[in-house]
Amino acid sequence: MIKRNSCDKAIAIARKCRDMLGGNGISGTGRNMPNKTKTAPATSAPKTAAPKAKPVKAKKQLKTKTLKNGQTRVIRKKSPRTYPTERVSKAFRPHKHHNPTKLRASITPGTILIVLAGRFAGRRVVFLKQTKEGFLLVTGPFSVNGCPLRRFAQSYVIATSTKVDLTGVDASKFEDSYFKAPVQKKEKKSEDQFFAEDKTPKKVDISAERLANQKAVDAALLANIDKVPKLRQYLASSFSLPKGRAPHTLKF
Repeated sequence: MIKRNSCDKAIAIARKCRDMLGGNGISGTGRNMPNKTKTAPATSAPKTAAPKAKPVKAKKQLKTKTLKNGQTRVIRKKSPRTYPTERVSKAFRPHKHHNPTKLRASITPGTILIVLAGRFAGRRVVFLKQTKEGFLLVTGPFSVNGCPLRRFAQSYVIATSTKVDLTGVDASKFEDSYFKAPVQKKEKKSEDQFFAEDKTPKKVDISAERLANQKAVDAALLANIDKVPKLRQYLASSFSLPKGRAPHTLKF
């Protein structure tokens, strides 16, 4: 018992000394420790600009209601009783500006184009001008290959090196609004009228104004086409690729 008590006391004294000197055996108050009480030499304070005053935002005025006893009560927005089970998507409004379509350098007024798709695929047409929406205004002429005044996207045509003189051809009045069909109001039909209606496609009557405009443009254009030999036959023929002929090896 005596020995064990002596060992316990010795261990307690060693632990106390360890705590006084620190874990590394250096006293916390000895000269080996840096003097924390010493202050740094006085230096001039750095010049700093005065902080800018932040603008004070005006508080939002809340709606109030005057009660009968003269007191005012703040009217707060009521929260909805029900919430949607799915996220309700808001309609996206694009903020894009329509930039005019850049015309290819190979397409100039009077250039003969080859149509690649649509009803008039393979026809050779004469380019007149570019409309505001970026389409190409062309004509056959109608009396040569049956293509009237129409609009085509330039991605559906091939420009050739052959050109036609457009002297005397006036295409200033042919804009995008000229080709838009008139809006017709649809009447609500009963079930008997719906099934009794004739479903065969009706022939669209072309107005006399359009026929006159087509004839005027063709007359001025044919006068210049007939001056070049075999140009009328070139416009009347259709373009086609024989078997085994690669289009990138051709010179249009």
